[in-house]
Parts: sequence; structure tokens; C-alpha cells
Amino acid sequence: MQSRVAAGSHASSSKTGERDSAVNRNYFHLHLVSDSTGETLIAVSRAAAAQYQGVASIEHVYPLIRNRDQLERVIAEIQSSPGIVLYTLVDPELGDRLEKACFDTGSPSLSVLAPILGLFQSYLGPASTPRPGAQHMLNSDYFKRIDALNYTMMHDDGQMPADLETADVVLLGVSRTSKTPTSIYLANRGIKTANIPLVPGVPLPSSVENLNRPLIVGLFASPDRIVQIRQNRLLALNATQDSPYVDRLSVADEISRSRRLFAERGWPVIDVSRRSIEETAAGILDLYRAHSMRFIAQA
Repeated sequence: MQSRVAAGSHASSSKTGERDSAVNRNYFHLHLVSDSTGETLIAVSRAAAAQYQGVASIEHVYPLIRNRDQLERVIAEIQSSPGIVLYTLVDPELGDRLEKACFDTGSPSLSVLAPILGLFQSYLGPASTPRPGAQHMLNSDYFKRIDALNYTMMHDDGQMPADLETADVVLLGVSRTSKTPTSIYLANRGIKTANIPLVPGVPLPSSVENLNRPLIVGLFASPDRIVQIRQNRLLALNATQDSPYVDRLSVADEISRSRRLFAERGWPVIDVSRRSIEETAAGILDLYRAHSMRFIAQA
């Protein structure tokens, strides 16, 4: 079991505080019970919890709960710290036992997959065999993601520029435009992604100009945002702040040059100033789908 307090929370240990009305609540316990990794529950619950400003969730994550003994230990935790319970348990007996325990403790509970499975069953009929964690089986999609991740790590930060034609996506941008984390996120979606930094005085690898298959995307951000990130980076490295690397005029010139390059080549661009990695990746995936369709149409 993993327990986390969301950033910015100031939870107290008072049981009285836990049972205050929703209006006065500043934190709550959130129990996520899964017979797989729990990733689905974490993503869904955080999307919902983010709508409540000033209220922090204390996450209790229980992955790989697949038998009665494991579930009873989870129930003991819920009894100790009642709160919202979300679960994905395909075994109906385990689900029923958890529901009863939640009712007894006054903890609202929800099977996150139940409405979706109900919709599938109404259209496709019941699944032949419930399979916990079936989405994580070692199938072709899994190995595609591993292959993409290996490729992405080998082509990070301008490495192996002669081998870019086999990429799905190539990201370009000045330093601190989130190229590497975006590349890794895309790799986890099965997209082989290379990224190349645009460095003042360093020419773009000639191989990039002749790429045909990959989608090339330019990333940029506002000068103020880039300077802020770079200053934090230098502080973490205990490096001097007296450098063109964090000079606003120099940074603005870098960004201006990069945007002119993108415009001259007709490469699509994404402003990452106020985007999360996930939002940037979503925009790239949308561009990639359109890019791929052009190749299909030409085939």
C-alpha cells in the first residue's frame, strides 16, 4: 500500500477534522483499490480531485489486490481512515465484500469500471472470463512501447542524428522547452520520438532537413518562462547566473530564431509556456494522426 498527501495539503491528524462538513474540509482520505497497477484509478481520481481547490487528498493506493486476505488488510486501512473509496476489482466476490465494508464505515465507494463494463456488455454481451490487469498483458502493443522507449532514450538531446528517418516524431526547440519529458511520455504511448536542441551557433543536423517519414514539431515558450526554468536549473547545479543562458534578451533572440526556422520549414509548432507535458503530448499526437493519414492516403 502506498500513501501520499497531495502537494500543498496541510492535513491534521484530528479525527474530528476528518468528519467536518464538506464546506470546512481541507483534506480527505482517498482509497484506491485495484487488482492491477492502479494507474487507471490514480488518473481518474486526480482528474476529479483537481476540481476542488484548497482540498487535498491523502491517497492510499492498494495495487494487485486479488484475494480475500489482501482485501481484508485494505479494509482495515479504510476502517482506520474512512474516506472515498474507488476500486477496479473484476472479481465480483471481492467487489461485494469491499462494498459491504464501505457501507459499514460510511465510506462512499464506486467501481470505476462498472459503468463502462455495463455499456460494453449491453453491446457485446458479457465477457467470457474476467481478467485482472488484462490491459497490461505482454502483447504486441506492450513490446511496441518498449521499443519506442529504447529508441527515444538513444535519440535524446540530439544523439544519433543520422538515424532519424526511423522516428515517428522529431521534436525541436531551444533548451528547457520540455523536449525530453515530452519525448518519454510519447514513447510510453508507443511513439518513437527523437529530440534535438537548438543551440546558438550550432547548426541544425543536415539529416533533419531531408527527413520524409517523421513528423517534425517545433516547441517554444515565452522568454520569461524559459528564463525562469533555466534560472532554477542553474540554481540546482550551483552554477553562476551571469550567463547569456539566462539573459532575457539573449533568450528572446534564441526563441525568435527558432520560430523563424519553424516557419521557414513549414513545421508545426506548439507553445509550451502554459502546457503540461500531457497537454503538449496530446497536441503532438493530434498532429501525428493527421500526418500519418497523409501517408496512408498516398499508399
